Amino acid sequence: MRRFSFWAIASTRFLSAAQKPLRIATALLLCLVLSGWSLPAFAASRISPRLEEQVLQILREHPEAILESVQAYQQQQQQQLSQAQQAFLQQLKTNPQTVIGESATTGAPESKVVLVEFSDFQCPYCAQAHKTLKQFVANHQDEVKLVFKHYPLAAIHAQALPAAKAAWAAGKQGKFWEFHDELFTQQDKLGEELYVAIAQNLTLDLEQFNSDRASDAANAAIGQDVQLATALGIEGTPFFVMNGEAFTGAIGLADMEKILARAEKS
Repeated sequence: MRRFSFWAIASTRFLSAAQKPLRIATALLLCLVLSGWSLPAFAASRISPRLEEQVLQILREHPEAILESVQAYQQQQQQQLSQAQQAFLQQLKTNPQTVIGESATTGAPESKVVLVEFSDFQCPYCAQAHKTLKQFVANHQDEVKLVFKHYPLAAIHAQALPAAKAAWAAGKQGKFWEFHDELFTQQDKLGEELYVAIAQNLTLDLEQFNSDRASDAANAAIGQDVQLATALGIEGTPFFVMNGEAFTGAIGLADMEKILARAEKS
C-alpha cells in the first residue's frame, strides 16, 4: 500500500521585471516546446524573421531560460492540481453528495465516513482489493459508505471500458453491485460472452441492457469519473480516498481498519 497526502503546496518562481525581453522569449519558446512545434515552422506562420532571430539570440545568451520556463510551467500545473485536490477533499468532508453524484454506493445510507474507490474491472490489483473491500464494508455496514468511480485504463486494458459500460448498464436496472462482483470474480473471462451471461443470470432485460451500455449516457457517466480522476492526478488503480486520506494498491484489511480508525477521529 502506498499512502500520501493531498496537501503538498508547490512553490512558484518568477522572473523579475528587468528580465522582460528574456521573459518574452522564453514564453514564446515554451509555447513551441509544449505544443511540439518547431521554431522555423511556427515562425513561418506566426512571427517575423526578425522576431525569430531576436528570440534565438536571447536564448543563446540565456540557455538557462528554457529550464526555468519549463520549471515555472510545471509549478503552475502542480498548483492547479493541489487546488483541485483540496477542493475535492473539502467537498467530501462538507457535502459528500456533490462527490458521490450518480455513482453507485453501498454500505451505510448516511455516514460521516465515505470511502471513494476509483477502479478498473480488468486491473488485477483492483480484483485483489475487491475481496478486501467486500469484507471491510460487511464489517462496517453502519459506519462506511463505499462509492464506486469508474477509471478504466483503456490504453492498457482492452476490456476495461466495455466492462465498465456493462456494469453501468446493470446499474440502470438496480444490479450494479451484483454485476460488479461477477466481473471481478471472473476477471479472466472478461468479454462480450461474459457480459451477456451475467446479465442473463441476473435476469436483466437484455434489450434494455444492450441499449444502455451502448448509449451516450453510459459514455458520459464513465467519462465524468475519468475526468475527475484526471483532475485529481490519479495515475493508477485501485485508488481510494477515505475522508481526508488517500491510498492506493491492493490494500489489506488490517490497513483499512487503521485508516478507518483515523477517519473516525478526524
